[in-house]
Amino acid sequence: MATSSAMSLQSISKTSLGNLSHNHHFHRSSFLGFSRSFQNLGISSNGPDFSSQSRSTSKNLSPTRAFFWNWGKSENARPSKVQELNVYELNEGDRNSPAVLKLGKKPELCLGDLVPFTNKLYTGDLKKRVGITAGLCVLIQHVPEKNGDRFEATYSFYLGDYGHLSVQGPYLTYEDTFLAVTGGSGIFEGAYGQVKLRQLVYPTKLFYTFYLKGIADLPLELTGTAVSPSKDVKPAPEAKATEPGATIKNFTN
Repeated sequence: MATSSAMSLQSISKTSLGNLSHNHHFHRSSFLGFSRSFQNLGISSNGPDFSSQSRSTSKNLSPTRAFFWNWGKSENARPSKVQELNVYELNEGDRNSPAVLKLGKKPELCLGDLVPFTNKLYTGDLKKRVGITAGLCVLIQHVPEKNGDRFEATYSFYLGDYGHLSVQGPYLTYEDTFLAVTGGSGIFEGAYGQVKLRQLVYPTKLFYTFYLKGIADLPLELTGTAVSPSKDVKPAPEAKATEPGATIKNFTN
């Protein structure tokens, strides 16, 4: 019985050792295979082979190696040129805007009050009606020493077939502010940058200068020489009456 048990253990040991040896050779060959693959890509086991990369250019690389060559080196393909776009926002008293939704706990404007609004938009030269603004202001702080308020605003500028621009940021009734351009559609798809808001007559006359990046050249129709901002500016009569030639195509109304 003892002899039989010893022979069984010996047989099991030989089988186990054989399996271990086989697995060792398998893993070793697998590792060598992976190693050769990485060498073909110009990558050593310690990381990318930068010395070999420095002696060649991406033009001489295979598509796979070119991927690793350019990995992390790609630049933002969007245009980075800054383009100015000027528009006037005018409240002409015919759109029931703005509205005030009282959510605050004080009779005067206070934290939490909402002010949805929509006004008309004209080109910077005031010769064409281009669309409307539409958005929402949330009152953050009443500033009695400046006789004004601070809002957090989120709104859009709709410019007919050209698309729209969206902005977000501080809207102060007592001084100029800058808001972030958060995106757009149409010719403004991919737009980013900022816009300067100038209060001329709160809340009926405002002048905006957009500093846009990420888009193709703006159409000349939108980039005429702006009328100097003042409290007395008025749109051209033809633009106010939306006569043919005094609006952009399919202007937003």
